[in-house]
Amino acid sequence: MIRHRPHGSGHPYAETEDQRVPARPLDGESVELRVRASARVVSVVCDWSVDGAAPAELPLSRRDAPARTGPAEGTGAAEEGGAAGEAVAAGEAVAAEGAGAAGAVDGGHLAAAQARAARAAAGSWAVRTPSLRAGSRYAYRFRATAADGATRATRWFEVTAASWTDTGGKLEVTGTDRVVPGSVRWLADGDGPLRVRFELALGPEEHVVGFGERFDAVDQRGRALDAVVFEQYKAQGRHGRTYLPMPYAMVAGGPASWGWHVRTSRRTWYDVGASRPGRIVVEAETGPDGELGVRFYDGERPADVLGAFLGDVGRPAELPEWVFRLWASGNEWNTQERVLAEMDRHREHGIPVGAVVIEAWSDETTFTAFRGAEYEPSQEPHRLADYTFPAGGPWPDPKGMVDELHRRGVKVLLWQIPLQKMRPHPRHQAAVDARQLVERGYGVREADGRPYRNRGWWFPLALMPDLSSQEVRDWWTAKRRYLVEEVGIDGFKTDGGEHAWGHDLRYADGRDGAAGNGLFPVHYARAFGDLLRACGKAPVTFSRAGFAGSQPHGAFWAGDEDSTWEAFRSSIRAGITASACGIVYWGWDLAGFSGPVPDAELYLRAAGASAFMPIMQYHSEFNHHRTPIRDRTPWNVAAQTGDERVVPVFRRLAELRERLVPYLAEQARAATAGGAPLMRGLFFDHPDDPEVWRHPLQYQLGDALLVAPVTEPGITEASVYLPGKEGGWVDVWTGRELAGGRTVSLPAPLDRPPVLCAAEHWTRLSPVFTV
Repeated sequence: MIRHRPHGSGHPYAETEDQRVPARPLDGESVELRVRASARVVSVVCDWSVDGAAPAELPLSRRDAPARTGPAEGTGAAEEGGAAGEAVAAGEAVAAEGAGAAGAVDGGHLAAAQARAARAAAGSWAVRTPSLRAGSRYAYRFRATAADGATRATRWFEVTAASWTDTGGKLEVTGTDRVVPGSVRWLADGDGPLRVRFELALGPEEHVVGFGERFDAVDQRGRALDAVVFEQYKAQGRHGRTYLPMPYAMVAGGPASWGWHVRTSRRTWYDVGASRPGRIVVEAETGPDGELGVRFYDGERPADVLGAFLGDVGRPAELPEWVFRLWASGNEWNTQERVLAEMDRHREHGIPVGAVVIEAWSDETTFTAFRGAEYEPSQEPHRLADYTFPAGGPWPDPKGMVDELHRRGVKVLLWQIPLQKMRPHPRHQAAVDARQLVERGYGVREADGRPYRNRGWWFPLALMPDLSSQEVRDWWTAKRRYLVEEVGIDGFKTDGGEHAWGHDLRYADGRDGAAGNGLFPVHYARAFGDLLRACGKAPVTFSRAGFAGSQPHGAFWAGDEDSTWEAFRSSIRAGITASACGIVYWGWDLAGFSGPVPDAELYLRAAGASAFMPIMQYHSEFNHHRTPIRDRTPWNVAAQTGDERVVPVFRRLAELRERLVPYLAEQARAATAGGAPLMRGLFFDHPDDPEVWRHPLQYQLGDALLVAPVTEPGITEASVYLPGKEGGWVDVWTGRELAGGRTVSLPAPLDRPPVLCAAEHWTRLSPVFTV
């Protein structure tokens, strides 16, 4: 009949229709108290008490809100395949930011899901309170009256106002203390400390890079941002949000390089000279004890700073050479026949491929069984012999398929989601798994001990295994062990690590949601990496979410994006900034995965850039199998655009990529051993050159190669900055020698993206480009 949640759904950027706004008020602020009520409610009153006094009555008014559409039914995951099975509304009002929820939806299943969730608002009522004062304690409840005269009251809630003071906690500094004296302040309310704030001095020539994977800028100077794991479906750069944040940054461009790491898994905020040019303001949530640690790093060069940070959070692990070959994927490749057909097309067109990522393989109730497989439910993990694969089914012989792909030199990764689906109501093996998760207490929990149900718009209301527990990680991955040991798959696409919402969730390792949610994707990738290692395989996971501590756990990609030039530029920034935080193996869905297929120019420019990134892969979103299909295969892009250049140019780039593999493996080995990252901004190798900051989308790929992606349409010649380097540079396509320390104009045909080689390395690398 009536519902109020003081902190709403836990969405870090959007309010809900049943929460307190702001959830944690400051001294002197009033709050808006919101409730959701059923349609039969005709009036709502708030009883508002100050310091235990008799309550005053505050009548609520109806708020303008979209009409409730009700939860949509599932879209038939068992028939649709891939990530498509969860285009359902969560019952939470989720802001429409970036997803087109308030306007046209492009037809992709994820956009449709988020749009429906945004429309799922119930009737909402609200009242604004008098101003709150620090030192007082306020209690309130709501009473609702229905049209038939029935009444219902909520429980009592409490709130106090917070204020900033000079005391209240402890800031522990390690390394050179760069905290501006007198700048430390503590935010506390009537229940204790909430946050700490301090300032760092920023020199006029200094630039700030880091904070995890960032889509909006390489240099964050002049910007304000936060660090919280969040699933921003598309337009990450426009909104300044990321799947893979880190409370770490490095400062370069001044007399020496330095950096800092806020040693917390809680949410942090940064004003990097946005309010005051010479100051970085750092703000962080604290635990009840009000304690926070920050470590400062000093180094002659940015690589020194990064190396010290990785010494704290974990160093990347070397992955096998095959990860540097072309990866192929399409969300609608939902049968064995289709997967093999697409690999056949690669062979027919002479386009080498090294790995296929199969998203639409599972029954999507368990993410452990191939769709169409016949088997009996079991309390114990299944083995391959437990399954029967009908000859006429979508996957008649998974092991035979994997064996055939291996004979062709193609590795196989399978898609995963770290949730136990509960909609539609689980049955068969899914019912067994859900019952085990609940009865054994293996799920993330609400503060009251109930199992957490996913509050997001993708896979709503699903249960979430508590992967902070080794026991749960072992239980969860044991169900998938046969896929590695017997079917022979080579890795997992560990998608969707952002589903934990709520500061007061409870984890088995003792953390609450505020401290544990950001670590969930770290545990997730680690769990599957450990499974692969235990089966004698390299720990190849492919994740989009992460946090500080993700560096040792596999490879990463930049998440969901449209096929636009803007998204192309955002993704390059993401790769440079993720690498600056120690992510060695990184890629993106070249030219975007969502919406209509890109035009030939965008596709080939993106392929040209991706050929010179750590991971080169294409992927496309589920689109309900409508025609024309939206696969990002070169032959489909050629067919949809009518451009005959696509296949031959893509082939030449893929062949070049094959020849680059030994170099990439060598350079990745050096990076994992403590060197500079594989894909790195020019400031890593040229920190004393102020001109490099004017060219933020240029980067080096290892010690030898300088890449200048063409990120605008209609370009035939590119302006490329060549940083000063003893010995100069060589244009890899012409062999022309060029001196550093200047900007040059280079030809930029579609099949030859501007790439230069440091002259000292040209002799050994020239065969890669002169075949």
